[in-house]
Amino acid sequence: MNPWSSLSHALTVIALLPALALAAPRPGVARPPGPTKRYTLEQFMETTSVLGPSFSSDEQRVLYSSNETGVFNVFSVPVTGGKPTQLTRSTQDATIAIGYFPTDDRVLFTRDSGGNELTHVYVRTPDGQEKDLTPGDKHRASFFGWSQDDSAFYVLTNERDARAQDLYRYDAKTYVRTLLYTGDGEHVLGAISPDEKWLALVKSRTLSDSDVYLFDVATQQRQHLTAHTGSATWKAATFDPSSSALYLLTNQESEFMRVERHVLATGKRELVEKPTWDVVSTTFSKRGTWRVTLVNEDGRTSLRVHDTKTGKPLPLSGIPSGTLSDVALSRGEKRMAFLIDGDRAPGNLYVHDFATKKLTRVTNTLSPALDPRDLVESETLRFKSFDGLEIPALLYKPHQATAKHRAPAIVFVTGGPGGQSTQGYSSFFQYLVHHGYVVLAVNHRGSTGYGKSFAAADDQQHGKAPLQDCVEAKKYLASLPYVDGSRVGILGASYGGYMVLAALTFHPDIFAVGVDAFGISDWVSTLQELPPHKQAMREALYQEMGNPQTQLAMLREISPLFHAEKIRKPLLVIQGANDPRVPKAGTDAFVDVVRKNAVPLDYFVLQDEGHGFSNKKNEAETSIRILAFLDQYLRQRP
Repeated sequence: MNPWSSLSHALTVIALLPALALAAPRPGVARPPGPTKRYTLEQFMETTSVLGPSFSSDEQRVLYSSNETGVFNVFSVPVTGGKPTQLTRSTQDATIAIGYFPTDDRVLFTRDSGGNELTHVYVRTPDGQEKDLTPGDKHRASFFGWSQDDSAFYVLTNERDARAQDLYRYDAKTYVRTLLYTGDGEHVLGAISPDEKWLALVKSRTLSDSDVYLFDVATQQRQHLTAHTGSATWKAATFDPSSSALYLLTNQESEFMRVERHVLATGKRELVEKPTWDVVSTTFSKRGTWRVTLVNEDGRTSLRVHDTKTGKPLPLSGIPSGTLSDVALSRGEKRMAFLIDGDRAPGNLYVHDFATKKLTRVTNTLSPALDPRDLVESETLRFKSFDGLEIPALLYKPHQATAKHRAPAIVFVTGGPGGQSTQGYSSFFQYLVHHGYVVLAVNHRGSTGYGKSFAAADDQQHGKAPLQDCVEAKKYLASLPYVDGSRVGILGASYGGYMVLAALTFHPDIFAVGVDAFGISDWVSTLQELPPHKQAMREALYQEMGNPQTQLAMLREISPLFHAEKIRKPLLVIQGANDPRVPKAGTDAFVDVVRKNAVPLDYFVLQDEGHGFSNKKNEAETSIRILAFLDQYLRQRP
């Protein structure tokens, strides 16, 4: 996964103004020797992203989303490869493919407006007409799968109550809908049984402690399936095709997530799959021939396909190395599509034929101007923090960085809390490294993927121990012979943006500069004013961060807004004008305080964005701004 873009609900590409000499060194900025060929930002940004494959009814085409037009739109490509066909033509709002209808060429997709995260579900007919199936301007809706007989599909919407998600069954021909479940704002839908008799609901007490409930649609009764003591995560993965068992994910009495099978008739529970890392998901093909599991293996997602008749894993050969995601199985169970993402190879869509075992790549997302040999592979490493805890990280080293030409460096912090920087292509990281910056993407304590103890180690510690991990990351970088320890900055997005602000506030002499993108400066108002659709996670967030009703002093203590006068180093702040998670008014207040410090401050507001990037024009302009800022205040630092 691209760690810079993981905060975005969608990223897109747009052609940039040729007049911008995007990769040209700023006047007066000396650069060390680098790759023989120098690339412009336009060339980096010509790399595209693809998402969400699914098969057509005849299984001859794959539907997916691509940002090659400037914003995400829906495309279709033959399973054998070839020229893709563009199906939607949005010029501003990200359009994300859901899938073809089971028996015809109608298409379902989602779209929001200006990054406001109020997504709606749309249908596109073969003649190009589009219809919003969830109209309204104050609610959000999401697709939740097809019925077993393909006569209907399910949609979640909070139009009745902004705090709760109701489940509707839409007739696939008429779009007439029927209410199946009325949400209560606490129990979140996890799975629907194929016979529509059961729902699996998840209730979170904290971000690391949750339970699964079985809901009887006929009686409207709810049964608690996973009563436990201590802290453990329980999730509903899927029902089996016969609706006889519910597959669960849990880390109870272990560090990592495993798969368990709960038999509905007897309540018997049995272990199904227990890797040495976290299981991310497990699901079945239409008739249950295959069960597919994704596993997070030290920042890289791997694929396991099981033959349900034999119970044995299916050998898969010829799959390129990298992180695998977005797995889709055809209804006829003959093919499987997925994305593979590598450090030097952006996510491409592949189709695997189970009969022939042939693997076909059907997209080509790397910019044709880029030579992969000029890009860099990340190195997975660990360093010890202040208390001896080992902190995982990914290191990106420029080709030109040597002990003779020591490079400036960046500590990168991803979103969260509970996010994870993973292996995979990042145009932004490659752009920085190409310009001579070492990048260390830190998975500080609290990051997922390294066991539940590590994930819970940041509870009620935000702004303290996890931040100290980032300080130790700076020290680790400074110990490398090819890094100039006096020129290390910190950059982060979303929660990582908060860590940037906290670093410059609470450790004002550690980092030379800071770059905050969409970061939180005030936890008090953030937790007091949670969006209605986040209310189900309120208590979990309170347990993680602190309760504004009972821990106000602590939250003020860790919020940079109330201590911004301590900031003494150059700071770049990036904000979306329509951000529903980090409202612009709060960032404005923080920036006003910092401006009184007489330190270099650049405040860049993206007028048509929310919490991240919905078009790549904005992503490109932000990348230009960041590089110029780093060149001025970090590269030239004496």
